[in-house]
Amino acid sequence: MHELTIAQQLQGLAQKDYSSEELTLHYLARIERLDARYNSYITVEPERAIDAARAADRARADGSAGALAGIPIAHKDIFCTDGVKTSCGSKMLNNFIAPYDATVVTRLAEAGAVCLGKTNMDEFAMGSSNETSFYGPVLNPWATDSVPGGSSGGSAAAVAAHLCAAATGTDTGGSIRQPAALCGITGLKPTYGRVSRYGMIAFASSLDQGGPMTRTAEDAALLLNAMAGLDARDSTSLDTPVPDYTATLGAGIEGLRIGLPKQYFGAGLDPEIERAVQAAIAELEKLGATVKEIELPHTELAVPCYYVIAPAEASANLSRFDGVRYGYRCEDPKDLFDLYTRTRAEGFGEEVKRRILVGTYALSAGYYDAYYRKAQQVRRLIKQDFVDAFAGVDVIAGPTTPNPAFKLGAISDPVAMYLEDIYTIAVNLAGLPAISLPAGFAAHKPIGLQLIGNYFAEAQLLNIGHRFQQATDWHQRTAAGIE
Repeated sequence: MHELTIAQQLQGLAQKDYSSEELTLHYLARIERLDARYNSYITVEPERAIDAARAADRARADGSAGALAGIPIAHKDIFCTDGVKTSCGSKMLNNFIAPYDATVVTRLAEAGAVCLGKTNMDEFAMGSSNETSFYGPVLNPWATDSVPGGSSGGSAAAVAAHLCAAATGTDTGGSIRQPAALCGITGLKPTYGRVSRYGMIAFASSLDQGGPMTRTAEDAALLLNAMAGLDARDSTSLDTPVPDYTATLGAGIEGLRIGLPKQYFGAGLDPEIERAVQAAIAELEKLGATVKEIELPHTELAVPCYYVIAPAEASANLSRFDGVRYGYRCEDPKDLFDLYTRTRAEGFGEEVKRRILVGTYALSAGYYDAYYRKAQQVRRLIKQDFVDAFAGVDVIAGPTTPNPAFKLGAISDPVAMYLEDIYTIAVNLAGLPAISLPAGFAAHKPIGLQLIGNYFAEAQLLNIGHRFQQATDWHQRTAAGIE
């Protein structure tokens, strides 16, 4: 059953080939037996999952089932889940039991999805390798000596190892797309504001966006149908009609204009990845698309721009974790100042502390204009690059990552780690949607094709991804050793 896509599982449930309870128990048994290899989950909730599966079976029996009734999924541990530990991969929230559900959690539950548990992640979503988690690194199912990518590495590994049918992720600078590429799955970052951020623990509020991580574009469309839409509780949520993302799957892409940024195919890109991406683009040409070279001239400024803005917003957002109201508290503080300083020093990991310090510096008196304001001005230039490009093309294509999955501990230099997100960060700065699709291998590890769309072009991206996956079988490949 775990080898089936969500679309296939829904068909099996409708035909009564198996029940949701049987499907859920199957996944729970796999997690218990196999996840010690990957460390993809922080928390597993078998009793809650079985109860939800039984409720889905009753709903199917009485005709009130939602669109995802009975499908076992996992949530990245950044989404608050009522009554369940929501840690954000940090010691700071190791004892935090969420008192409410994030909107994403609510909407998927209303659609009938069964939550198996919460997946591992880089601490407070700060990382590109899932090595900063308080709960230890996640291991890539394709090569367990290598990283799965981050920060949504637990979700990516769980989907790749068939330990859930799909998972939620969040993308601040590539944290859905990069691990999706490194683990050989499909990951969609929607337009900023398309999916509610309510109940999603904030890292960088102007960049964070939730999205689906699945095996296929069709499955991503099914999840996005449930996740997307206006939420009055989220001031950044957009009041834009939500289409049925499955309705246009399979439509022709004849005449589709694909832009290839010159800056995405230069120095620093692994030659095997470049060949695989070019081959993937050739497949789209066979389906009727046309290709032209384009310029995104401010691409090289995306990483430094991001690593001023994101830490600045993190500095503000993480100030709430002070040991007073919830989360970790140091023992026997001498006074309030000691409580604050020791709680934060002991509760946060090194990467989180590094970014808080950088962000606080960038926002400090005398440096705000030189760093934060200047970064926001550069952000506007990066956005304008995309606006200009979309005047002549429909989508932009390129690699998702410059390299395949690297070995655990191989990158110790923070700047070198940041450069692993060089092709994904600009999308978040501009607020655009993008998808990563399995597109081949480099060094025997999966790599991704990234497609970037114009605002609210998720349906188009999902259709292109679906057509590509009908013509190729990269998304059907499974890592050796996965039972």
